[in-house]
Amino acid sequence: MTEPIKPADSIARSWVDSMPNGIQPYLRLARADRPIGTWLLLWPCWWSLTLAALGGQHRLSFFYMLLFAIGAFVMRGAGCAYNDIVDADFDAQVERTKGRPLPSGQLSKKQAWAFTILLALIGLVVLLQFNLFTIVLGLGAIPVVALYPFAKRFTNWPQAVLGLAFNWGALMGWAAIHQSLHIAPLFLYLAGICWTLGYDTIYAHQDKEDDALIGVKSTALHFGNKTRTWLTGFYLATTILLLLATVFAQGGLLSILLVTAACLQLGWQVVKLDIHDPGRCLQLFRSNHIFGFLAFFAFVIPALAK
Repeated sequence: MTEPIKPADSIARSWVDSMPNGIQPYLRLARADRPIGTWLLLWPCWWSLTLAALGGQHRLSFFYMLLFAIGAFVMRGAGCAYNDIVDADFDAQVERTKGRPLPSGQLSKKQAWAFTILLALIGLVVLLQFNLFTIVLGLGAIPVVALYPFAKRFTNWPQAVLGLAFNWGALMGWAAIHQSLHIAPLFLYLAGICWTLGYDTIYAHQDKEDDALIGVKSTALHFGNKTRTWLTGFYLATTILLLLATVFAQGGLLSILLVTAACLQLGWQVVKLDIHDPGRCLQLFRSNHIFGFLAFFAFVIPALAK
């Protein structure tokens, strides 16, 4: 059997490379070789779960953490597959993405749809393990997720639509514990949206020349040389909103100090940004996994101590 084509944006060496050739295109369609997306989807879920435990009235649920981890993995995969189905023609014109399974012809759209539906069904099984309020809330994310791949065709702010979809877990974790919503997870959700606007703008600078040529929009193109200023604003808003979420969740001084310290990593990204260096942009984008962990640490340590 012919060796599968490896997209330019794949990890140099990953566990996917050791899998049978017939399976590799499906795993790459789901970005299983690039775990950063799963982490960026998972962190707001885990933030929300730990935020719900800060008040001391509820214990942190490790079972729910596992459910969210499984859900983030399969739903991120389903989302990537769906995006690639919608964007196959665009991806074929971009150097970084033309080797992906659909534009390179390794998979047909029918195969990709079948795989997407399978992953979505697994995600549904995970969702059904929660209370009714959380199930209904989770289904509410579907229209936003469905809209995202089309956003770059009509708005300069597709990263905002991604933020709305990718941070839904900031509401879900709290709902899983309390069976309701509260101002604290709403502030957390807004913080996540601002965070996504920052990191995905950095990511989009890798493709800005190709995007301009094929006529798709992004905040990277919209902000241009003013990106650092916008990034500073997004990350400052992220910091303020995370602190508000902490206060309204009855987090103590320790949580406030740890959240503030975690947000220094966002400042580091602003300082190190070079929008003309794709390698640096990718490095900074991936570093948001570190920020996600630091914010989680800021919530989980005080939560476990109560």
